Amino acid sequence: MTSDPDEAATNALDPLVPRPIDLPTHVPLPRDGVRLADADFDVAKILAAPDDPARWDEWRAEIDALAAEARARLQHDDGAYDAVPWASRCRVAAQIWLWDERLWDWRERRFTPSRLLSAYADIGGLDGLVLWHAYPCIGIDERNQFDWYRDVPGLADLVSDLRAAGVRVFLDYNPWDTGTRRETDARGRVVADGEALRAVADALAADGVFLDTLKQADPAFLDAVGGERPLALEGESRVPDERLRDHVLSWSQWFADSDAPGVQRARLVERRHMLHGVRRWNRSHVDELQTAWMNGTGILVWDAVFGVWVGWNARDRSMLRSISRMQRACHELLERGTWAPLAGATSDAAALGVYGSTWTLDGVTLVTLVHRGDEPVTGRFLAPLEGRLWDLTRGASTDGEVTIPARGAAGVLAVRGAEPDWLPGLLAAAAADAPETDATFPARETVRIPVPTTTAAAPTDVVALPAGERRLEVLWRRRETGLYGEAPYVEEWKPLPPRLHDDRRVEVRVALGAVAVARREVSVAEWNANCSAAGLEPRGGEPEAPVTGVDLDEARAFAAALGARLPTDHEWQVAGDRLERRGPRVWNWTESEMTDGITRRVILKGGSERAMTGSDWYADGGAQPPERSLAWLRTGIDRSTAIGFRLAWDDEVAR
Repeated sequence: MTSDPDEAATNALDPLVPRPIDLPTHVPLPRDGVRLADADFDVAKILAAPDDPARWDEWRAEIDALAAEARARLQHDDGAYDAVPWASRCRVAAQIWLWDERLWDWRERRFTPSRLLSAYADIGGLDGLVLWHAYPCIGIDERNQFDWYRDVPGLADLVSDLRAAGVRVFLDYNPWDTGTRRETDARGRVVADGEALRAVADALAADGVFLDTLKQADPAFLDAVGGERPLALEGESRVPDERLRDHVLSWSQWFADSDAPGVQRARLVERRHMLHGVRRWNRSHVDELQTAWMNGTGILVWDAVFGVWVGWNARDRSMLRSISRMQRACHELLERGTWAPLAGATSDAAALGVYGSTWTLDGVTLVTLVHRGDEPVTGRFLAPLEGRLWDLTRGASTDGEVTIPARGAAGVLAVRGAEPDWLPGLLAAAAADAPETDATFPARETVRIPVPTTTAAAPTDVVALPAGERRLEVLWRRRETGLYGEAPYVEEWKPLPPRLHDDRRVEVRVALGAVAVARREVSVAEWNANCSAAGLEPRGGEPEAPVTGVDLDEARAFAAALGARLPTDHEWQVAGDRLERRGPRVWNWTESEMTDGITRRVILKGGSERAMTGSDWYADGGAQPPERSLAWLRTGIDRSTAIGFRLAWDDEVAR
């Protein structure tokens, strides 16, 4: 296990509350006679604000001093931000499985970026997109993380289309991928991951790299991934102060705020550093939205976590739309203005759970307001301001009275002198936008694709299963994917190994018709003798070996041409002890495809000869008992040397 407390096992803790490492960092004030240690400041997630408004002036001065000292002590250099100036404007990002059904058309086998971007129009659109590509499928065979990008048809065109639409594209780097094949150059020399990633990023013209599981990259990786065309690096969770010089973005993941909104330490030290708030398993996102609004930072919308639907409700989508609209218009204020945390609202407002911060530049002041309470409030919450006042949330002038929704946010602009050029457009857009209040979780049903009916009689060498109801115990390894589309960690703070990858058992009751399951997988010889009837290409290999390199649709087409189909996962399991395995052993496709309209999954059965080692993140391998299932997220590159299939027939005789 790692010594990093942020990655420590969570089994002994209540998963529904923040861990100690997630809590905001208390900042002692000079009157307390002690100071926050440099080592603690440099890794703090959020610097907690005092509950007492009388201490806020002293707190502001202290955190500003700590930030200035850190910059001097670490000789902070902001040159990386000059190289990728767009990164500080990348406020709303999403993480998308490459074969999300909003992005990938399964019928036409092509990417549909315009359809995906339309799905995010109601949050105000996207500035960035992480194209997630390999986990949880990687490790099924020898393909490494770079193959999982290189082999995707049309990926370069997708990146080009997204960038043309104004969306910056991030690739995903998996440092834990050490067990698959190693990258080599033309001379057979092993290539460092950073060098390989750089080549893929250049081939696709990607803008940045998301460092999965890493808060920071090591110097060797930074050297290898460098190049003439700068790539923006985004760490997962807290980036320490010393690495703010080369990691221009990060996830504010698993960050708990104080009651009086605190300050994100990375943003305080480097104002151009963009954080993306994310709580992947939560049904409500108001906490990260309020933190982002009070810090001038961003949000990551992750609504399908490795195939599990965790969609955002209408209220939160509306709140993000409003916040992002104001942040984009007020970008210069948020990046270059004088920031005064907890200086925008009165102490009386704080007693009602209303807090404000100010950002001032060239005679214009933005007040960001949040309300911690569960009922809407209306009042004169603002600290004294000079100039004309505009309610940016409603899109109208105000005399100082503001309405803030329950657990909501509002923005007020004070203008002394000429109005900013962007103000009329912002006000018009806000006035035309009706906020949503429905916080109901937008649930999706996962449904099974209907099983086709067979047209041919079963051969003799089969396992015949009579019709009837069965009670089956299914074994599977929980890897964030769920098994049948369920969400495994609803409202949990941060599940980590061993809970993250533990074995689970679930009992299912199924009614099976009479069916005959082929005793052995389809061989290479059988495939080649019959594939032309299905319009498929021959495959190489030992004649009696199981045919592989066949995706689910090709296996279905082959079966249909012979009047057969694939067995369902439940049929496979019931027949399992009587089934034979060709060598080398391979996983079997089953007729168990499910979809929630976002992700398609299918159950694999039987295990394989190959068992990838080196990481718990890899797909399962090795021989598996019949009750073992692997939830496979369908991809556009499903052909694998480790997956074959067998046939099944609806069997009147067995009835």
